[in-house]
Amino acid sequence: MNELIQQKCAILPDQPGCYLMKDRQGTIIYVGKAKVLKNRVRSYFTGSHDGKTQRLVQEIVDFEYIVTSSELEALILELHLIKKHDPKYNIMLKDDKTYPYIKITGEKNPKLIITRQVKKDKGKYFGPYPNSHSAHETKKLLDRLYPLRKCQKLPSQVCLYYHIGQCLAPCVKEIDEPTYTEIIHEISSFLNGGHGKVKKELTEKMNAAAEQLEFERAKEYRDQIAHIDQVMEKQKMTMNDFTNRDIFGYSVDKGWMCVQVFFVRQGKLIERDVSLFPMYRDPEEEFLTFLGQFYAKPEHIKPKEIFVPNTTDLDLASELLQMKVIIPQKGAKKNLVDLAQKNASIALKEKFHLIERQEERTVGAVEELGQLMGISMPSRIEAFDNSHIHGTDAVSAMVVFVDGRAYKKDYRKYKTRTAAKHDDYGAMREVVRRRYTRVLKERLPLPDLIIIDGGKGQIEAAREIIEDELGLDIPIAGLAKDTKHQTSSLLYGDPLMIIPMKRTSEAFYLLQRIQDEVHRFAITFHRQQRGKHTIASSLDGIEGIGPKRKKLLLKHFGSVKRMQAASREELIESGLPSKLADNLIAHFRKNLLSSE
Repeated sequence: MNELIQQKCAILPDQPGCYLMKDRQGTIIYVGKAKVLKNRVRSYFTGSHDGKTQRLVQEIVDFEYIVTSSELEALILELHLIKKHDPKYNIMLKDDKTYPYIKITGEKNPKLIITRQVKKDKGKYFGPYPNSHSAHETKKLLDRLYPLRKCQKLPSQVCLYYHIGQCLAPCVKEIDEPTYTEIIHEISSFLNGGHGKVKKELTEKMNAAAEQLEFERAKEYRDQIAHIDQVMEKQKMTMNDFTNRDIFGYSVDKGWMCVQVFFVRQGKLIERDVSLFPMYRDPEEEFLTFLGQFYAKPEHIKPKEIFVPNTTDLDLASELLQMKVIIPQKGAKKNLVDLAQKNASIALKEKFHLIERQEERTVGAVEELGQLMGISMPSRIEAFDNSHIHGTDAVSAMVVFVDGRAYKKDYRKYKTRTAAKHDDYGAMREVVRRRYTRVLKERLPLPDLIIIDGGKGQIEAAREIIEDELGLDIPIAGLAKDTKHQTSSLLYGDPLMIIPMKRTSEAFYLLQRIQDEVHRFAITFHRQQRGKHTIASSLDGIEGIGPKRKKLLLKHFGSVKRMQAASREELIESGLPSKLADNLIAHFRKNLLSSE
Protein backbone atom coordinates (compact mmCIF):
# COMPACT_ATOMS: atom_id res chain seq x y z
CA MET A 1 0.00 0.00 0.00
CA ASN A 2 1.51 3.35 -1.06
CA GLU A 3 1.50 6.42 1.19
CA LEU A 4 -1.36 8.14 -0.69
CA ILE A 5 -3.66 5.13 -0.33
CA GLN A 6 -2.68 4.77 3.33
CA GLN A 7 -3.63 8.38 4.03
CA LYS A 8 -6.93 8.09 2.17
CA CYS A 9 -7.86 4.85 3.94
CA ALA A 10 -7.40 6.56 7.29
CA ILE A 11 -10.14 9.13 6.57
CA LEU A 12 -12.70 6.95 4.78
CA PRO A 13 -16.29 7.54 6.04
CA ASP A 14 -18.41 4.77 7.57
CA GLN A 15 -21.26 5.47 5.14
CA PRO A 16 -22.63 3.77 2.01
CA GLY A 17 -21.20 4.77 -1.36
CA CYS A 18 -19.17 3.86 -4.44
CA TYR A 19 -15.40 3.61 -4.87
CA LEU A 20 -13.35 3.90 -8.07
CA MET A 21 -9.94 2.19 -8.18
CA LYS A 22 -7.27 3.71 -10.48
CA ASP A 23 -4.00 2.46 -12.00
CA ARG A 24 -0.76 4.42 -12.43
CA GLN A 25 -2.09 6.15 -15.55
CA GLY A 26 -5.19 7.37 -13.73
CA THR A 27 -7.44 4.93 -15.60
CA ILE A 28 -10.41 3.61 -13.61
CA ILE A 29 -9.95 -0.17 -13.51
CA TYR A 30 -12.64 -1.17 -10.99
CA VAL A 31 -15.86 0.30 -9.59
CA GLY A 32 -17.60 -1.09 -6.52
CA LYS A 33 -20.28 -0.20 -3.99
CA ALA A 34 -20.31 -0.72 -0.25
CA LYS A 35 -22.66 -0.51 2.72
CA VAL A 36 -19.73 0.90 4.69
CA LEU A 37 -17.00 2.48 2.54
CA LYS A 38 -14.40 2.43 5.33
CA ASN A 39 -14.62 -1.34 5.82
CA ARG A 40 -14.89 -2.37 2.19
CA VAL A 41 -12.10 -0.23 0.69
CA ARG A 42 -9.65 -1.03 3.51
CA SER A 43 -10.27 -4.76 3.00
CA TYR A 44 -8.54 -4.60 -0.42
CA PHE A 45 -5.25 -3.51 1.18
CA THR A 46 -5.20 -5.82 4.20
CA GLY A 47 -5.05 -9.59 4.57
CA SER A 48 -4.52 -12.17 1.84
CA HIS A 49 -6.42 -12.47 -1.47
CA ASP A 50 -6.78 -14.99 -4.27
CA GLY A 51 -4.69 -14.55 -7.43
CA LYS A 52 -7.06 -12.42 -9.52
CA THR A 53 -7.92 -10.06 -6.63
CA GLN A 54 -4.21 -9.73 -5.90
CA ARG A 55 -3.63 -8.70 -9.54
CA LEU A 56 -6.29 -6.00 -9.16
CA VAL A 57 -4.75 -4.72 -5.93
CA GLN A 58 -1.25 -4.64 -7.48
CA GLU A 59 -2.48 -2.25 -10.16
CA ILE A 60 -4.24 0.16 -7.77
CA VAL A 61 -2.22 3.33 -7.05
CA ASP A 62 -5.11 5.64 -6.12
CA PHE A 63 -8.86 5.61 -5.54
CA GLU A 64 -11.84 7.95 -5.31
CA TYR A 65 -15.14 7.48 -3.53
CA ILE A 66 -18.64 8.95 -3.66
CA VAL A 67 -20.85 8.90 -0.57
CA THR A 68 -24.54 8.08 -1.09
CA SER A 69 -27.56 8.30 1.20
CA SER A 70 -28.48 4.60 0.95
CA GLU A 71 -27.24 1.22 -0.26
CA LEU A 72 -29.82 1.26 -3.09
CA GLU A 73 -28.54 4.64 -4.25
CA ALA A 74 -24.98 3.23 -4.17
CA LEU A 75 -26.05 0.24 -6.28
CA ILE A 76 -27.74 2.44 -8.91
CA LEU A 77 -24.70 4.76 -9.00
CA GLU A 78 -22.37 1.74 -9.35
CA LEU A 79 -24.27 0.53 -12.44
CA HIS A 80 -24.05 4.02 -13.98
CA LEU A 81 -20.30 4.31 -13.29
CA ILE A 82 -19.57 0.84 -14.73
CA LYS A 83 -21.45 1.74 -17.91
CA LYS A 84 -19.65 5.10 -18.14
CA HIS A 85 -16.06 4.00 -17.45
CA ASP A 86 -16.10 0.35 -18.65
CA PRO A 87 -13.51 -0.77 -16.04
CA LYS A 88 -11.59 -3.86 -17.11
CA TYR A 89 -12.03 -5.70 -13.78
CA ASN A 90 -15.82 -5.25 -13.53
CA ILE A 91 -18.60 -7.58 -14.58
CA MET A 92 -19.61 -6.56 -18.07
CA LEU A 93 -22.26 -8.41 -20.08
CA LYS A 94 -20.45 -7.98 -23.38
CA ASP A 95 -21.64 -11.03 -25.24
CA ASP A 96 -23.44 -10.29 -28.48
CA LYS A 97 -26.04 -12.99 -27.96
CA THR A 98 -29.50 -11.65 -28.78
CA TYR A 99 -32.83 -13.37 -29.01
CA PRO A 100 -35.58 -12.90 -31.60
CA TYR A 101 -38.83 -11.19 -30.63
CA ILE A 102 -42.16 -10.82 -32.41
CA LYS A 103 -43.17 -7.18 -32.65
CA ILE A 104 -46.48 -5.52 -33.47
CA THR A 105 -45.34 -2.19 -34.90
CA GLY A 106 -46.81 1.04 -33.57
CA GLU A 107 -47.66 2.46 -37.01
CA LYS A 108 -51.06 3.71 -38.16
CA ASN A 109 -51.45 0.43 -40.07
CA PRO A 110 -49.48 -2.03 -37.86
CA LYS A 111 -47.76 -5.19 -39.05
CA LEU A 112 -45.98 -8.18 -37.48
CA ILE A 113 -42.19 -8.38 -37.75
CA ILE A 114 -39.31 -10.42 -36.28
CA THR A 115 -36.62 -8.32 -34.58
CA ARG A 116 -33.61 -8.77 -32.33
CA GLN A 117 -33.54 -5.10 -31.32
CA VAL A 118 -35.90 -4.04 -28.55
CA LYS A 119 -36.49 -0.29 -28.61
CA LYS A 120 -38.51 2.08 -26.50
CA ASP A 121 -41.14 2.83 -29.12
CA LYS A 122 -44.89 2.38 -29.60
CA GLY A 123 -44.50 -1.24 -30.67
CA LYS A 124 -45.48 -4.31 -28.63
CA TYR A 125 -42.79 -6.98 -28.15
CA PHE A 126 -43.33 -10.67 -27.40
CA GLY A 127 -40.59 -13.15 -26.55
CA PRO A 128 -37.77 -13.91 -26.40
CA TYR A 129 -37.96 -16.97 -28.66
CA PRO A 130 -35.27 -19.67 -28.41
CA ASN A 131 -34.24 -19.29 -32.05
CA SER A 132 -35.13 -17.58 -35.31
CA HIS A 133 -37.00 -20.62 -36.68
CA SER A 134 -39.35 -20.73 -33.70
CA ALA A 135 -40.10 -16.99 -34.00
CA HIS A 136 -40.72 -17.18 -37.76
CA GLU A 137 -42.99 -20.22 -37.45
CA THR A 138 -45.07 -18.42 -34.80
CA LYS A 139 -45.27 -15.27 -36.95
CA LYS A 140 -46.31 -17.37 -39.97
CA LEU A 141 -49.14 -18.82 -37.89
CA LEU A 142 -50.26 -15.36 -36.71
CA ASP A 143 -50.16 -14.06 -40.29
CA ARG A 144 -52.63 -16.79 -41.26
CA LEU A 145 -54.94 -16.10 -38.31
CA TYR A 146 -54.97 -12.29 -38.15
CA PRO A 147 -55.31 -9.93 -41.15
CA LEU A 148 -52.61 -7.33 -40.45
CA ARG A 149 -50.75 -5.95 -43.46
CA LYS A 150 -47.75 -7.93 -44.76
CA CYS A 151 -46.11 -5.37 -47.09
CA GLN A 152 -43.27 -3.02 -46.15
CA LYS A 153 -44.79 -0.12 -48.10
CA LEU A 154 -48.46 0.21 -48.95
CA PRO A 155 -49.02 -0.64 -52.64
CA SER A 156 -51.44 1.15 -54.95
CA GLN A 157 -53.79 -1.82 -55.23
CA VAL A 158 -54.83 -4.88 -53.22
CA CYS A 159 -52.61 -7.96 -53.21
CA LEU A 160 -53.14 -11.72 -52.90
CA TYR A 161 -53.26 -11.56 -49.08
CA TYR A 162 -56.47 -9.52 -49.25
CA HIS A 163 -58.12 -12.04 -51.55
CA ILE A 164 -57.32 -14.97 -49.22
CA GLY A 165 -58.53 -13.07 -46.15
CA GLN A 166 -55.13 -12.39 -44.55
CA CYS A 167 -55.06 -8.59 -44.98
CA LEU A 168 -57.59 -5.77 -44.45
CA ALA A 169 -56.23 -3.84 -47.49
CA PRO A 170 -55.33 -0.52 -45.82
CA CYS A 171 -53.74 0.35 -49.19
CA VAL A 172 -57.16 1.08 -50.74
CA LYS A 173 -59.45 1.75 -47.76
CA GLU A 174 -59.31 3.38 -44.35
CA ILE A 175 -59.25 0.94 -41.42
CA ASP A 176 -60.69 2.33 -38.20
CA GLU A 177 -58.69 2.26 -34.95
CA PRO A 178 -61.10 -0.04 -32.99
CA THR A 179 -60.58 -2.78 -35.61
CA TYR A 180 -56.81 -2.69 -35.14
CA THR A 181 -57.20 -2.46 -31.35
CA GLU A 182 -59.28 -5.64 -31.33
CA ILE A 183 -56.81 -7.54 -33.56
CA ILE A 184 -53.81 -6.43 -31.46
CA HIS A 185 -55.65 -7.50 -28.31
CA GLU A 186 -56.35 -10.93 -29.81
CA ILE A 187 -52.71 -11.39 -30.91
CA SER A 188 -51.47 -10.30 -27.47
CA SER A 189 -53.87 -12.73 -25.80
CA PHE A 190 -52.74 -15.53 -28.14
CA LEU A 191 -49.03 -14.95 -27.45
CA ASN A 192 -49.61 -14.66 -23.70
CA GLY A 193 -51.08 -18.15 -23.47
CA GLY A 194 -54.51 -17.71 -25.04
CA HIS A 195 -53.94 -20.00 -28.01
CA GLY A 196 -56.10 -22.68 -26.35
CA LYS A 197 -59.12 -20.39 -26.65
CA VAL A 198 -58.32 -19.77 -30.33
CA LYS A 199 -58.08 -23.53 -30.91
CA LYS A 200 -61.48 -24.03 -29.32
CA GLU A 201 -63.06 -21.33 -31.53
CA LEU A 202 -61.48 -22.80 -34.67
CA THR A 203 -62.71 -26.29 -33.72
CA GLU A 204 -66.27 -24.98 -33.37
CA LYS A 205 -65.99 -23.26 -36.78
CA MET A 206 -64.58 -26.44 -38.34
CA ASN A 207 -67.47 -28.56 -37.01
CA ALA A 208 -70.02 -26.00 -38.17
CA ALA A 209 -68.49 -25.87 -41.66
CA ALA A 210 -68.49 -29.69 -41.85
CA GLU A 211 -72.16 -29.86 -40.88
CA GLN A 212 -72.97 -27.40 -43.68
CA LEU A 213 -70.94 -29.58 -46.09
CA GLU A 214 -68.36 -26.76 -46.60
CA PHE A 215 -65.51 -29.25 -46.58
CA GLU A 216 -62.88 -26.94 -48.09
CA ARG A 217 -63.54 -24.37 -45.36
CA ALA A 218 -63.51 -27.11 -42.69
CA LYS A 219 -60.15 -28.35 -44.02
CA GLU A 220 -58.70 -24.81 -43.71
CA TYR A 221 -59.79 -24.66 -40.06
CA ARG A 222 -58.39 -28.15 -39.44
CA ASP A 223 -55.02 -27.13 -40.95
CA GLN A 224 -54.93 -23.99 -38.77
CA ILE A 225 -55.60 -26.08 -35.64
CA ALA A 226 -52.85 -28.53 -36.63
CA HIS A 227 -50.45 -25.62 -37.19
CA ILE A 228 -51.21 -24.22 -33.74
CA ASP A 229 -50.48 -27.66 -32.23
CA GLN A 230 -47.26 -27.91 -34.21
CA VAL A 231 -45.94 -24.44 -33.33
CA MET A 232 -47.30 -23.79 -29.84
CA GLU A 233 -47.38 -27.24 -28.21
CA LYS A 234 -43.84 -28.43 -28.92
CA GLN A 235 -42.30 -27.57 -25.59
CA LYS A 236 -42.87 -29.19 -22.25
CA MET A 237 -45.02 -27.17 -19.84
CA THR A 238 -43.16 -26.08 -16.72
CA MET A 239 -45.92 -24.05 -15.04
CA ASN A 240 -49.66 -24.11 -15.48
CA ASP A 241 -50.46 -20.43 -14.85
CA PHE A 242 -48.96 -19.11 -18.16
CA THR A 243 -47.07 -16.30 -16.34
CA ASN A 244 -43.93 -14.89 -17.97
CA ARG A 245 -40.99 -15.26 -15.60
CA ASP A 246 -37.19 -15.06 -15.48
CA ILE A 247 -35.67 -17.54 -13.02
CA PHE A 248 -32.18 -16.86 -11.65
CA GLY A 249 -29.75 -19.17 -9.95
CA TYR A 250 -26.05 -18.76 -9.28
CA SER A 251 -23.06 -20.73 -8.06
CA VAL A 252 -19.71 -19.57 -6.70
CA ASP A 253 -16.36 -21.38 -6.70
CA LYS A 254 -12.71 -20.28 -6.47
CA GLY A 255 -13.54 -16.60 -6.84
CA TRP A 256 -15.77 -17.05 -9.90
CA MET A 257 -19.51 -16.77 -10.29
CA CYS A 258 -21.83 -18.46 -12.80
CA VAL A 259 -25.38 -17.13 -13.21
CA GLN A 260 -28.03 -19.13 -15.04
CA VAL A 261 -31.24 -17.46 -16.20
CA PHE A 262 -34.22 -19.50 -17.35
CA PHE A 263 -36.69 -17.65 -19.57
CA VAL A 264 -40.20 -18.99 -18.96
CA ARG A 265 -42.78 -17.67 -21.41
CA GLN A 266 -46.45 -18.72 -21.45
CA GLY A 267 -45.60 -21.36 -18.87
CA LYS A 268 -42.86 -22.88 -21.05
CA LEU A 269 -39.12 -22.95 -20.45
CA ILE A 270 -37.97 -21.63 -23.83
CA GLU A 271 -34.32 -20.63 -23.36
CA ARG A 272 -31.53 -20.08 -20.87
CA ASP A 273 -28.69 -17.61 -20.56
CA VAL A 274 -25.33 -18.43 -18.94
CA SER A 275 -22.87 -15.81 -17.66
CA LEU A 276 -19.49 -16.61 -16.13
CA PHE A 277 -17.24 -13.95 -14.55
CA PRO A 278 -14.69 -13.32 -11.77
CA MET A 279 -15.90 -11.63 -8.58
CA TYR A 280 -14.07 -9.38 -6.15
CA ARG A 281 -16.57 -9.10 -3.26
CA ASP A 282 -19.50 -10.89 -1.60
CA PRO A 283 -21.59 -13.10 -3.94
CA GLU A 284 -24.83 -11.40 -2.86
CA GLU A 285 -23.52 -7.99 -3.93
CA GLU A 286 -22.10 -9.31 -7.21
CA PHE A 287 -25.47 -10.89 -7.99
CA LEU A 288 -27.36 -7.62 -7.39
CA THR A 289 -24.97 -5.80 -9.72
CA PHE A 290 -25.50 -8.55 -12.30
CA LEU A 291 -29.30 -8.15 -12.04
CA GLY A 292 -29.05 -4.40 -12.61
CA GLN A 293 -26.80 -4.79 -15.65
CA PHE A 294 -28.86 -7.66 -17.08
CA TYR A 295 -32.05 -5.61 -17.31
CA ALA A 296 -30.19 -2.50 -18.45
CA LYS A 297 -29.79 -4.27 -21.81
CA PRO A 298 -32.79 -3.36 -24.01
CA GLU A 299 -33.21 -6.92 -25.35
CA HIS A 300 -33.89 -8.22 -21.83
CA ILE A 301 -37.52 -7.19 -21.37
CA LYS A 302 -38.68 -7.44 -17.79
CA PRO A 303 -41.27 -10.23 -17.37
CA LYS A 304 -44.18 -10.18 -14.93
CA GLU A 305 -42.15 -11.89 -12.20
CA ILE A 306 -38.55 -12.70 -11.32
CA PHE A 307 -37.55 -15.65 -9.14
CA VAL A 308 -34.22 -15.39 -7.26
CA PRO A 309 -32.29 -17.50 -4.69
CA ASN A 310 -33.01 -17.06 -0.97
CA THR A 311 -29.65 -15.33 -0.41
CA THR A 312 -30.87 -12.26 -2.34
CA ASP A 313 -31.75 -9.00 -0.59
CA LEU A 314 -35.36 -8.96 -1.77
CA ASP A 315 -36.18 -5.36 -0.85
CA LEU A 316 -33.06 -4.02 -2.56
CA ALA A 317 -33.63 -6.12 -5.70
CA SER A 318 -37.30 -5.05 -5.97
CA GLU A 319 -36.42 -1.37 -5.53
CA LEU A 320 -33.56 -1.60 -8.02
CA LEU A 321 -35.63 -3.24 -10.76
CA GLN A 322 -38.94 -1.53 -9.88
CA MET A 323 -40.84 -4.78 -10.30
CA LYS A 324 -41.99 -7.93 -8.53
CA VAL A 325 -39.05 -10.05 -7.31
CA ILE A 326 -39.87 -13.30 -5.50
CA ILE A 327 -37.97 -15.87 -3.43
CA PRO A 328 -40.05 -19.06 -3.86
CA GLN A 329 -40.35 -21.04 -0.64
CA LYS A 330 -41.72 -24.42 -1.80
CA GLY A 331 -43.20 -26.49 -4.59
CA ALA A 332 -42.60 -26.25 -8.35
CA LYS A 333 -41.49 -22.61 -8.24
CA LYS A 334 -38.73 -23.32 -5.71
CA ASN A 335 -37.74 -26.39 -7.74
CA LEU A 336 -37.14 -24.17 -10.77
CA VAL A 337 -34.78 -21.91 -8.79
CA ASP A 338 -33.01 -24.98 -7.41
CA LEU A 339 -32.69 -26.29 -10.98
CA ALA A 340 -31.14 -23.00 -12.10
CA GLN A 341 -28.71 -23.19 -9.15
CA LYS A 342 -27.80 -26.77 -10.02
CA ASN A 343 -27.18 -25.89 -13.67
CA ALA A 344 -25.00 -22.96 -12.62
CA SER A 345 -22.91 -25.24 -10.41
CA ILE A 346 -22.48 -27.82 -13.19
CA ALA A 347 -21.57 -25.16 -15.77
CA LEU A 348 -18.99 -23.67 -13.41
CA LYS A 349 -17.31 -27.02 -12.79
CA GLU A 350 -17.34 -28.03 -16.45
CA LYS A 351 -15.82 -24.78 -17.66
CA PHE A 352 -13.45 -24.12 -14.79
CA HIS A 353 -10.49 -26.01 -16.21
CA LEU A 354 -10.91 -24.01 -19.45
CA ILE A 355 -10.98 -20.75 -17.50
CA GLU A 356 -7.84 -21.70 -15.58
CA ARG A 357 -6.12 -22.60 -18.84
CA GLN A 358 -7.15 -19.29 -20.40
CA GLU A 359 -5.87 -17.43 -17.33
CA GLU A 360 -2.52 -19.21 -17.67
CA ARG A 361 -2.25 -18.29 -21.37
CA THR A 362 -3.22 -14.64 -20.89
CA VAL A 363 -2.86 -12.89 -17.52
CA GLY A 364 -0.57 -15.63 -16.18
CA ALA A 365 1.70 -15.29 -19.22
CA VAL A 366 1.87 -11.50 -18.75
CA GLU A 367 2.80 -11.91 -15.09
CA GLU A 368 5.51 -14.42 -16.02
CA LEU A 369 6.89 -12.08 -18.71
CA GLY A 370 7.09 -9.21 -16.21
CA GLN A 371 8.99 -11.40 -13.73
CA LEU A 372 11.47 -12.57 -16.38
CA MET A 373 12.19 -8.98 -17.45
CA GLY A 374 12.26 -7.64 -13.88
CA ILE A 375 9.50 -5.08 -14.54
CA SER A 376 5.95 -4.52 -13.26
CA MET A 377 3.29 -6.71 -14.86
CA PRO A 378 2.98 -5.33 -18.44
CA SER A 379 -0.83 -5.35 -18.71
CA ARG A 380 -0.81 -3.29 -21.91
CA ILE A 381 1.72 -4.28 -24.59
CA GLU A 382 2.11 -2.43 -27.90
CA ALA A 383 4.14 -4.09 -30.68
CA PHE A 384 5.49 -2.62 -33.97
CA ASP A 385 6.61 -4.12 -37.29
CA ASN A 386 7.65 -2.71 -40.70
CA SER A 387 6.81 -4.23 -44.10
CA HIS A 388 7.96 -3.41 -47.66
CA ILE A 389 9.44 -4.97 -50.82
CA HIS A 390 12.76 -3.36 -51.80
CA GLY A 391 11.58 -0.13 -50.18
CA THR A 392 8.33 0.14 -52.17
CA ASP A 393 4.92 0.59 -50.52
CA ALA A 394 6.60 0.85 -47.11
CA VAL A 395 4.15 0.51 -44.22
CA SER A 396 4.23 -0.13 -40.48
CA ALA A 397 1.71 -1.64 -38.10
CA MET A 398 1.04 -1.63 -34.39
CA VAL A 399 -0.96 -4.22 -32.46
CA VAL A 400 -2.08 -4.04 -28.85
CA PHE A 401 -2.42 -6.83 -26.28
CA VAL A 402 -4.20 -6.15 -22.98
CA ASP A 403 -3.82 -8.78 -20.24
CA GLY A 404 -2.49 -11.24 -22.81
CA ARG A 405 -5.40 -10.83 -25.26
CA ALA A 406 -5.40 -9.07 -28.62
CA TYR A 407 -7.17 -5.70 -28.29
CA LYS A 408 -8.01 -5.08 -31.96
CA LYS A 409 -9.91 -1.88 -31.25
CA ASP A 410 -6.56 -0.11 -30.72
CA TYR A 411 -4.64 -1.59 -33.69
CA ARG A 412 -3.10 1.06 -35.98
CA LYS A 413 -1.70 1.13 -39.56
CA TYR A 414 0.91 3.62 -40.80
CA LYS A 415 2.16 4.67 -44.22
CA THR A 416 5.67 5.99 -43.77
CA ARG A 417 6.01 9.60 -44.90
CA THR A 418 9.46 10.98 -44.12
CA ALA A 419 11.74 7.93 -43.88
CA ALA A 420 14.05 7.19 -46.82
CA LYS A 421 13.11 4.35 -49.17
CA HIS A 422 15.31 1.60 -47.66
CA ASP A 423 15.68 3.07 -44.14
CA ASP A 424 14.08 0.58 -41.72
CA TYR A 425 15.46 2.43 -38.70
CA GLY A 426 14.16 5.75 -39.98
CA ALA A 427 10.72 4.18 -40.57
CA MET A 428 10.68 2.85 -36.99
CA ARG A 429 11.65 6.29 -35.61
CA GLU A 430 8.90 7.97 -37.64
CA VAL A 431 6.13 5.58 -36.65
CA VAL A 432 7.06 5.47 -32.95
CA ARG A 433 7.27 9.29 -32.89
CA ARG A 434 3.85 9.64 -34.56
CA ARG A 435 2.25 7.08 -32.24
CA TYR A 436 3.43 8.44 -28.90
CA THR A 437 3.24 12.12 -29.80
CA ARG A 438 -0.44 11.50 -30.42
CA VAL A 439 -0.79 9.40 -27.25
CA LEU A 440 0.60 12.28 -25.17
CA LYS A 441 -1.42 14.92 -27.02
CA GLU A 442 -4.74 13.05 -26.67
CA ARG A 443 -3.91 11.61 -23.22
CA LEU A 444 -4.42 8.03 -24.39
CA PRO A 445 -3.26 5.13 -22.19
CA LEU A 446 0.50 4.53 -22.31
CA PRO A 447 1.74 0.95 -22.71
CA ASP A 448 3.54 -0.91 -19.93
CA LEU A 449 5.84 -2.50 -22.52
CA ILE A 450 6.78 -1.74 -26.14
CA ILE A 451 7.88 -4.66 -28.32
CA ILE A 452 9.75 -4.13 -31.58
CA ASP A 453 9.68 -6.96 -34.11
CA GLY A 454 13.31 -6.54 -35.12
CA GLY A 455 16.94 -6.51 -34.01
CA LYS A 456 19.20 -4.19 -32.06
CA GLY A 457 19.15 -1.32 -34.59
CA GLN A 458 15.37 -1.02 -34.63
CA ILE A 459 15.14 -1.29 -30.84
CA GLU A 460 17.69 1.53 -30.44
CA ALA A 461 15.80 3.63 -33.02
CA ALA A 462 12.59 3.27 -30.97
CA ARG A 463 14.44 3.96 -27.70
CA GLU A 464 15.93 7.14 -29.19
CA ILE A 465 12.41 8.53 -29.71
CA ILE A 466 10.76 7.18 -26.55
CA GLU A 467 13.45 8.08 -24.02
CA ASP A 468 15.61 10.83 -25.56
CA GLU A 469 13.06 12.78 -27.61
CA LEU A 470 9.77 12.28 -25.70
CA GLY A 471 11.21 11.67 -22.22
CA LEU A 472 9.01 8.63 -21.52
CA ASP A 473 10.00 5.81 -19.19
CA ILE A 474 8.58 2.72 -20.92
CA PRO A 475 10.43 -0.61 -21.17
CA ILE A 476 11.33 -1.47 -24.79
CA ALA A 477 12.15 -5.00 -25.91
CA GLY A 478 12.82 -6.69 -29.24
CA LEU A 479 11.93 -10.05 -30.72
CA ALA A 480 14.64 -11.84 -32.64
CA LYS A 481 13.88 -14.64 -35.14
CA ASP A 482 15.89 -17.68 -36.10
CA THR A 483 16.80 -18.85 -39.62
CA LYS A 484 13.31 -20.39 -39.96
CA HIS A 485 11.70 -17.00 -39.28
CA GLN A 486 10.35 -18.18 -35.93
CA THR A 487 10.52 -16.40 -32.57
CA SER A 488 13.82 -17.35 -30.96
CA SER A 489 14.64 -14.86 -28.18
CA LEU A 490 13.70 -11.68 -26.32
CA LEU A 491 16.15 -8.75 -26.32
CA TYR A 492 16.00 -6.34 -23.39
CA GLY A 493 18.14 -4.14 -21.17
CA ASP A 494 20.86 -1.52 -21.52
CA PRO A 495 23.06 -2.81 -23.03
CA LEU A 496 20.72 -5.20 -24.85
CA MET A 497 20.89 -8.80 -23.69
CA ILE A 498 19.04 -12.00 -24.52
CA ILE A 499 16.50 -12.81 -21.79
CA PRO A 500 16.59 -16.59 -21.22
CA MET A 501 13.14 -18.16 -21.66
CA LYS A 502 11.82 -21.71 -21.71
CA ARG A 503 10.41 -22.54 -25.13
CA THR A 504 7.49 -24.28 -23.39
CA SER A 505 6.62 -21.37 -21.07
CA GLU A 506 3.36 -19.41 -21.41
CA ALA A 507 5.36 -16.14 -21.62
CA PHE A 508 7.20 -17.47 -24.68
CA TYR A 509 3.94 -18.57 -26.31
CA LEU A 510 2.51 -15.09 -25.63
CA LEU A 511 5.48 -13.44 -27.39
CA GLN A 512 5.00 -15.80 -30.33
CA ARG A 513 1.35 -14.77 -30.59
CA ILE A 514 2.26 -11.08 -30.43
CA GLN A 515 4.97 -11.45 -33.08
CA ASP A 516 2.74 -13.48 -35.40
CA GLU A 517 -0.11 -11.00 -35.01
CA VAL A 518 1.90 -7.83 -35.66
CA HIS A 519 3.60 -9.50 -38.65
CA ARG A 520 0.23 -10.65 -40.04
CA PHE A 521 -1.30 -7.19 -39.58
CA ALA A 522 1.67 -5.43 -41.26
CA ILE A 523 1.82 -7.88 -44.19
CA THR A 524 -1.94 -7.62 -44.79
CA PHE A 525 -1.76 -3.82 -44.89
CA HIS A 526 1.28 -3.95 -47.21
CA ARG A 527 -0.52 -6.28 -49.63
CA GLN A 528 -3.53 -3.96 -49.68
CA GLN A 529 -1.32 -1.00 -50.58
CA ARG A 530 0.63 -2.98 -53.16
CA GLY A 531 -2.62 -4.23 -54.74
CA LYS A 532 -3.98 -0.70 -55.02
CA HIS A 533 -0.71 0.48 -56.53
CA THR A 534 -0.67 -2.38 -59.09
CA ILE A 535 -4.27 -1.82 -60.15
CA ALA A 536 -3.84 1.92 -60.37
CA SER A 537 -0.64 1.72 -62.42
CA SER A 538 -2.07 -0.75 -64.97
CA LEU A 539 -4.88 1.68 -65.82
CA ASP A 540 -2.87 4.90 -65.57
CA GLY A 541 -2.30 7.17 -68.54
CA ILE A 542 -5.58 6.42 -70.36
CA GLU A 543 -7.27 9.66 -71.32
CA GLY A 544 -10.83 9.86 -69.99
CA ILE A 545 -10.43 7.07 -67.41
CA GLY A 546 -10.06 8.61 -63.96
CA PRO A 547 -10.31 7.13 -60.43
CA LYS A 548 -14.13 6.81 -60.47
CA ARG A 549 -14.27 5.07 -63.85
CA LYS A 550 -11.41 2.74 -62.82
CA LYS A 551 -13.43 1.74 -59.77
CA LEU A 552 -16.57 1.09 -61.85
CA LEU A 553 -14.61 -0.99 -64.41
CA LEU A 554 -13.00 -3.10 -61.70
CA LYS A 555 -16.36 -3.61 -60.01
CA HIS A 556 -17.90 -4.75 -63.32
CA PHE A 557 -15.10 -7.06 -64.50
CA GLY A 558 -13.62 -8.11 -61.15
CA SER A 559 -9.99 -7.83 -62.30
CA VAL A 560 -7.72 -6.13 -64.83
CA LYS A 561 -7.05 -9.54 -66.43
CA ARG A 562 -10.74 -10.00 -67.29
CA MET A 563 -10.87 -6.42 -68.55
CA GLN A 564 -7.98 -7.12 -70.94
CA ALA A 565 -9.80 -10.22 -72.29
CA ALA A 566 -13.09 -8.34 -72.83
CA SER A 567 -14.36 -7.49 -76.31
CA ARG A 568 -15.20 -3.98 -77.46
CA GLU A 569 -18.94 -4.75 -77.05
CA GLU A 570 -18.42 -6.00 -73.49
CA LEU A 571 -16.49 -2.84 -72.59
CA ILE A 572 -19.32 -0.70 -73.96
CA GLU A 573 -21.88 -2.79 -72.04
CA SER A 574 -19.98 -1.97 -68.82
CA GLY A 575 -20.85 1.72 -69.36
CA LEU A 576 -17.82 2.95 -71.34
CA PRO A 577 -18.45 5.26 -74.30
CA SER A 578 -17.27 3.69 -77.59
CA LYS A 579 -14.32 6.11 -77.89
CA LEU A 580 -13.04 5.24 -74.41
CA ALA A 581 -13.49 1.54 -75.12
CA ASP A 582 -11.24 1.95 -78.19
CA ASN A 583 -8.68 3.87 -76.12
CA LEU A 584 -8.64 1.12 -73.48
CA ILE A 585 -8.15 -1.65 -76.07
CA ALA A 586 -5.31 0.34 -77.69
CA HIS A 587 -3.70 0.86 -74.26
CA PHE A 588 -3.79 -2.87 -73.44
CA ARG A 589 -2.32 -3.77 -76.89
CA LYS A 590 0.48 -1.24 -76.43
CA ASN A 591 1.39 -2.70 -73.00
CA LEU A 592 1.30 -6.23 -74.45
CA LEU A 593 3.66 -5.32 -77.32
CA SER A 594 6.08 -3.49 -74.99
CA SER A 595 6.21 -6.50 -72.65
CA GLU A 596 7.10 -8.79 -75.59
